[in-house]
Amino acid sequence: MQYWLMKSEPGELSIDDLANLPGKKIEWFGVRNYQARNFMRDEMKKGDLALFWHSSCKEPGIYGIVKIATSPHPDSTQFVVTSHYYDPKSNIENPRWWCVDVELLQKTCYISIGTLRNHPELGDLQVLQKGNRLSVTKVSAKHWQILNKLLNG
Repeated sequence: MQYWLMKSEPGELSIDDLANLPGKKIEWFGVRNYQARNFMRDEMKKGDLALFWHSSCKEPGIYGIVKIATSPHPDSTQFVVTSHYYDPKSNIENPRWWCVDVELLQKTCYISIGTLRNHPELGDLQVLQKGNRLSVTKVSAKHWQILNKLLNG
């Protein structure tokens, strides 16, 4: 099993939005960065776990845990002309953008960037690195164990 951190802007999809969806499941749509796409397309597996991170907001940080609920598949928004994520260079025969579906396992206590920075053992967590803007990043098993203790007291 692998572990991940997946960022979403709460104005686009918040942890509460996910909690209110039927089955608490959604396509992780709109990722338009090749490295993040490659993580989802090439490395994520059904059953992997991920931290749900609110980004580009007043209080960025961890808000929950999701499970990767599907194998990778083409991001449906790339084909919808009216979508903000439409990509005219992509087509159904050769999709450019891939994603997975995620399912909410639990909303957690909020953990801020400041709280994470107060734990030296998390110092090399990718989301804490200067200039990190990737919406999907790997989380080591060691970091996952530490974060689970913080999230579950």
